[in-house]
Amino acid sequence: MGELTAMDAGAFDELDMFRRIAESGARALLIGRQALVVLGLPVLTADYDFWLHADDLAVFNAALAPLGLAASRSPAEARQFGRYVLENSERIDVLVARAVTTIDGQRVEFEDIWQRRSSHPLTHKVAVFLPSIDDLIATKRFATRPHDAHDIRLLETLRGRMS
Repeated sequence: MGELTAMDAGAFDELDMFRRIAESGARALLIGRQALVVLGLPVLTADYDFWLHADDLAVFNAALAPLGLAASRSPAEARQFGRYVLENSERIDVLVARAVTTIDGQRVEFEDIWQRRSSHPLTHKVAVFLPSIDDLIATKRFATRPHDAHDIRLLETLRGRMS
């Protein structure tokens, strides 16, 4: 049997990413399937999705630059388009719109979701902010992908268990 070797020093360190975001002070909410993973739901995903306050792009990008994550758009372009990507061997989709309308016409405002956020500890020193369950469901209604409908069902089940 082969000997176990240490992880490649160039490998992505997820906890370091979350720590850097938290220490930056950026108003960043983890959304998408990684948020479901944090909540303990059985889903798979390879990327990260954040909804970021539009005023915090520079501080968010600066916090992640040491990890080699490069922005696909300048802050001005990202604000204009409402989204951008940070990428290297990992992918982080960043939503920067002040508000998004769901497929059923509900307007979802970042400021409102930020006020209802919850902190989820990943370790005793690192935590990540997530929208409330209801707000996370709303973010899943930004698109009509089949996996979003599945995720909504999982979140509704979790919400039912919590009440």
